[in-house]
Amino acid sequence: MAEQSLSKVFKAYDIRGLVDTQITPDFAFRTGLAFARFLEQEREPGTMVVGEDMRPSSDLLAEAFAAGATSNGMDVIRIGLASTDMLYFASGKLNLPGAMFTASHNPAEYNGIKLCKSGARPIGKESGLQSIERFVMDGNPIPMRSIGVETQREMIHDYVAHLLSLVDVSSIRPLKIVIDAGNGMAGYTAPYIFESLNVEVIELYFELDGTFPHHEANPIDPANLKALQKAVLKHKADIGLAFDGDADRCFLVDEKGEIVNPSALTGLIAAQELTKNPGSSVIYNLISSRAVPEVIAENGGKAIRSRVGHSYIKKLMAESGAIFGGEHSGHFYFKDFWCADSGALAALHAIAALGSQKNSLSKILKPFQRYFISGEINSSVSDSSKMLDLLENKYASMDGISVDHLDGLTISSQNWWFNVRASNTEPLLRLNVEASTENKLERMTAEVLEIIRG
Repeated sequence: MAEQSLSKVFKAYDIRGLVDTQITPDFAFRTGLAFARFLEQEREPGTMVVGEDMRPSSDLLAEAFAAGATSNGMDVIRIGLASTDMLYFASGKLNLPGAMFTASHNPAEYNGIKLCKSGARPIGKESGLQSIERFVMDGNPIPMRSIGVETQREMIHDYVAHLLSLVDVSSIRPLKIVIDAGNGMAGYTAPYIFESLNVEVIELYFELDGTFPHHEANPIDPANLKALQKAVLKHKADIGLAFDGDADRCFLVDEKGEIVNPSALTGLIAAQELTKNPGSSVIYNLISSRAVPEVIAENGGKAIRSRVGHSYIKKLMAESGAIFGGEHSGHFYFKDFWCADSGALAALHAIAALGSQKNSLSKILKPFQRYFISGEINSSVSDSSKMLDLLENKYASMDGISVDHLDGLTISSQNWWFNVRASNTEPLLRLNVEASTENKLERMTAEVLEIIRG
């Protein structure tokens, strides 16, 4: 693969591209070689764990990757079908580096690889992916040891036991739960996780099918939650859960069929975790609701603001000792899960809160829903930097306005704020707006979009 083509599949946080043209068995083999070389350079253990999702291409790609790694001296433990957080569990529990074959929420024609060091430590563009990309391009990895050995190991039962050891759901009241697995890996993991709980589970799209015949496994898009919302109302369920394709993200629907903003779940879990760990730090990304740092402070915690992206949050968690981190995208990170993200663990926290009292989910979450939020709005632009400068020039000189550049451009006032960030992979600007009233939200959203799209 040419250097230009490689740069298209090596993203900010993982490797991802089109099957058969970009992500091929040959590419996977060479990436396995390169990853083994990188791990040797980093003085990592000589064994890695490899998991795969339900996409038709995943098994063959994982097999080729493992062959590349073993040919360069690494031993490989194949754990078979897994959610991404199950791969992180295996990496953390065994203290080994790992590779997960998945394209997460992307359509069926995509696949990719998420990589981590031992202890589920993240590997992103700035923490290893650039080196691995260069090694793939070199094509001549340095021989390390004799040929490695590939073995198989089942991890699902250990994974479930660990999750259930972290959240007390042993005495919850009876609950009715609708789960939309989106034909993704939650269809494999959820039955194991929920079988011992005092819950009735109504299953939507649990059949493992990497062609995603019903809807994209991307719960951040409200269109993909319609079936879940309808089922919650039809069955008079207490809560609805939606997972993405590799089940590392979780979204909630309340008993009224309303979509729960991930910031509200961040606030709920933060409050719960701070009760157990008073005075601790909690991380939130900069496009989370203002309610999140307010809730953290009200519960005696220290709120730490982060850039968007798992590698930044995991790094901050490790540096600060934070007990928990939440993102607008439905990623939730836990110190007692090796600072990795787990959709299942976030779901269990929500169920524990709901099952420990008589109130409905909407009432429980009301204290954490204080503002009006636009959600992420994408716009095509020809020059992202020029547009950010234009926006800053318009707003920076206004009274009562603060500006920061932690991630893109954030403009804040007392009653509203907005953030605009350039996409890492497309000629897009991503806009998020929050305001104290619905009218202010509509006005500011329209005003900023008019500048971006005008």
